[in-house]
Amino acid sequence: MIRRHTLLVALLLLPLVMRAQDGLPIRVTLFSESTAMPFDKAIATPLHPGMGLGTEFHWKESRHFRFYPMINIGYMFHKKLFQGLYASLELGFDLKFGFGLNLKSSLGLGYLLTFSTQQEFQFEEGRFQQGPDMGNSRIMPSLGLGLGYRLSPSHPNSTELFVMNQTWLEYPYSPDFIPVMPHSNVQLGLKFYALNGRPAPSKIIVE
Repeated sequence: MIRRHTLLVALLLLPLVMRAQDGLPIRVTLFSESTAMPFDKAIATPLHPGMGLGTEFHWKESRHFRFYPMINIGYMFHKKLFQGLYASLELGFDLKFGFGLNLKSSLGLGYLLTFSTQQEFQFEEGRFQQGPDMGNSRIMPSLGLGLGYRLSPSHPNSTELFVMNQTWLEYPYSPDFIPVMPHSNVQLGLKFYALNGRPAPSKIIVE
């Protein structure tokens, strides 16, 4: 089952590669996931690894701000709880400074498919038997805050390094016990253009 969904994620990567050929950036993120209250800690421990891949779409931009939608897919592994595949749509807002610094925020909604990392048992014919894990579907609204730095501030296709603290909710988690589970991701990311020499796509400029 895991292999089947991994293949699905691989197929989802194809449009991202194709969009990169159209001059849109590629976003690569490494992150640590934890179950934590929203923005309770800068870095929650223990660390649970995850990675994401996505792209951004050009929408509205001026000298001092940028507003853009983005799509992301990824994987996370929480040793004692679950491993999950996700896909999300987010709206990003950057407040830009001339020397390259970006104050970043994002608001998103995603779909999460989780598989238990522990053995699953079902009560059948008067005894517990190990059963297959078909996965659990969740929705994951998210809010992120962070910082970014453009390596070439004057270039429209500049590579950007960024760090984000993203809080998100897993719903439904356990309807009869804990309906919503809060999570926190500390992300370290890189945004780059596969075709740096190509002119930037047309944008809506707001003065």
